[in-house]
Amino acid sequence: MANKLLDNARKPTKTIAGRFMLGLMNLGHNPMAKWGLSHVDLGGCRSLLDIGCGGGKNLANLLDRAPKAKVCGIDHSPAAVDKSLSFNREAVSAGKIEVKEASVEAIPYDDGSFDGVTAVESIYFWPNIADNFKEVIRVLKKGGVFLVCNEAQGPEGLEKWIEKLNITIYTGEEIKGFMERAGFSKVEIDKHKKGRWLCVTGVK
Repeated sequence: MANKLLDNARKPTKTIAGRFMLGLMNLGHNPMAKWGLSHVDLGGCRSLLDIGCGGGKNLANLLDRAPKAKVCGIDHSPAAVDKSLSFNREAVSAGKIEVKEASVEAIPYDDGSFDGVTAVESIYFWPNIADNFKEVIRVLKKGGVFLVCNEAQGPEGLEKWIEKLNITIYTGEEIKGFMERAGFSKVEIDKHKKGRWLCVTGVK
């Protein structure tokens, strides 16, 4: 079962292991996600995007923080899209949340669509982070904020998981560099004092 769960970390499938993984994402990532969101003021936002929305809990978090916003989510996993829609069914029915199957490589929204974009525990899997950050800045409005939140502050001590999951774990300084090269300004890094959590924010 453990191997099947790991196989579903990158792109959960419509299997028992995949559905279980999405449930674990909602539970396990939520404290970190809420800590990350505490770094930004989203109250006045009207449009938000969560990239790699997984099980959909962070979509609900965003709507709680910005009740006047339309909250959108994308994920390249059909199983994640289904889970996010079912987890947020009332908000989806009310037109407050929408979820699309898509990749960060080609975000299916127009230039300047969003006041804020979040990526919670997802950039490890992004195929080309430099180009992907340029795609993020494309869909942000001028003055919009991009928030990256990870459970790891860097690769040290996690080499086993990096190999098993075929992921890249970035330091805060590396993420800051990618953001600045993509055109973001006012980039700030915060590292959780007790855990390994990492939050990086930038403004278009």
